[in-house]
Amino acid sequence: MPVKKLTRPKLTLMEKLYLPAVFKGLAITLKHAINSMRGKTPGAENFNGSGTGVTMQYPETRWDDHLPEYYRGTPALVTDEQGRERCVSCQLCEFICPPKAIAITPGEIESDDPWAKVEKRPQEFDIDMTRCIYCGMCEEVCPEQAIFLRKDYLVIGLDRKEMVHDKEKLYEIGGVREGLVNKWNELK
Repeated sequence: MPVKKLTRPKLTLMEKLYLPAVFKGLAITLKHAINSMRGKTPGAENFNGSGTGVTMQYPETRWDDHLPEYYRGTPALVTDEQGRERCVSCQLCEFICPPKAIAITPGEIESDDPWAKVEKRPQEFDIDMTRCIYCGMCEEVCPEQAIFLRKDYLVIGLDRKEMVHDKEKLYEIGGVREGLVNKWNELK
């Protein structure tokens, strides 16, 4: 295999001093400061800011109206229209989660239950929000569309224990989602 040896380009004296880059940065900063003082900062009106910049005045003003369609926020579990769990405890989301934020303990559905054909549902389902990176892989891999990422970005807690969302909390923030659920399909 041929090896190509690269040589580092020679820098001029001005490039070695970094002075052009420093002055260019100062000019950009000065330009933004002057525009801010004149109230002509782009986007200031949309963020309902103070008029001196594009800084959003949180919590009075929030990102809710400015979030793009592709925004991925807090993961949540959903039920169907009849309040049944969509999750079948296949654990695909747990296995594919890059930071290993999801922990599932599968549980069996009793044989006298009318939906015993499904066999499993989560006994415990925890998502550690301090580890979640909002990548959306859990949503992508779920065969029952039981987990999805909401547009919420406010995930708060006073300690690490509060940042672990258990099954009840995940269903509470997830709510109901309508549509075909494979596990409840009679023909399947």
